[in-house]
Amino acid sequence: MSCLFCKIVGKEIPATVVAENDDALAFRDIHPAAPTHVLVIPKKHIGSVAEMGSDDAALLGRLVLFASEVAKKEGIGETGFRLVNNTGPNAGQSVFHLHWHVLGGRGMSWPPG
Repeated sequence: MSCLFCKIVGKEIPATVVAENDDALAFRDIHPAAPTHVLVIPKKHIGSVAEMGSDDAALLGRLVLFASEVAKKEGIGETGFRLVNNTGPNAGQSVFHLHWHVLGGRGMSWPPG
């Protein structure tokens, strides 16, 4: 059985896609935590950063560049954005398919709370 994000990649579940390339898909989060909240996922299923292998290093670089392009496309590239990856249940990962949250459109403090 495919995971939720694999089903989105396979067009089995609808999503509001904002960008796509051969490696990745970016779509709006259904429970946004900021005015701009887009999820960036690889099309290849990888459960989390902890499950990545050395053969995924180039893909990881392309995903981060893609996330930056998404931020620029969404109009938050200049004002600033947060790129968040939660790895594992204690970090708040709830969908076990590698993904980044691209958050922006408002000021953010540190640590997040």
